Amino acid sequence: MEIFDLKKLGDIEEGYFIERVNRFVGKIRLNNYIYSCHIADTGRLKEILTVNRKIWVIKNKTGLKTDYKLISAEMDNGEIVLVNTSLHSKIALEVLKKGFLGFVPKKIKSEFNFGKSRLDFIIDNKILIELKASNLLLNNRCVFPDAPTERGRKHLNELLKATKEGFKSIILIMGLRDCKCFQPNVELDKNFSDTFFNALSNGVEFLGFKIKIDRKNKKILFNGKMELCKKS
Repeated sequence: MEIFDLKKLGDIEEGYFIERVNRFVGKIRLNNYIYSCHIADTGRLKEILTVNRKIWVIKNKTGLKTDYKLISAEMDNGEIVLVNTSLHSKIALEVLKKGFLGFVPKKIKSEFNFGKSRLDFIIDNKILIELKASNLLLNNRCVFPDAPTERGRKHLNELLKATKEGFKSIILIMGLRDCKCFQPNVELDKNFSDTFFNALSNGVEFLGFKIKIDRKNKKILFNGKMELCKKS
């Protein structure tokens, strides 16, 4: 199932990643020239943004601080991984519109203020959804986060609060890799993991799905549901 056409963003060019200058800027090589690129994903991406990694980029408009914006990276097994967080919400919105929840919503509002947080979606005025994307693959499992996230833990607590107030609350995980199942990154961020399982034990629901990128047509495709890994 097609979710998003990357060609709508502009002409996609292929190059190579050189180094990450800071959280938002990287150096790339394109047609034997060195350029700067904007990195929307502020996660660590240590396994993805390695030296000479093949990447997809789109040229920025004149006047911006960087020459290109980073869209995706090609892993050693040929998998194309989305590394542009600005597209996450758009992708999830399309998945929800197409009935991923088991029904086609009548109304979807993005960026809903609840408590002290802004959650990603409210569906039909009664279902609150917070979206997180997993780009880290460990032992054939999609994991999140790839860096400690107090913000992520805060969102889980808001979902838990919403559940107690009568909302249906969902933590929605989008797998950016082709994995077997999802698990929180216990070793990296125990606080987030503990909060995740506590939320699920107290009424917050888990839903997960995977996406993949069609290399030939430059389109993002739905790649099936993603279940929660069984505790070992």
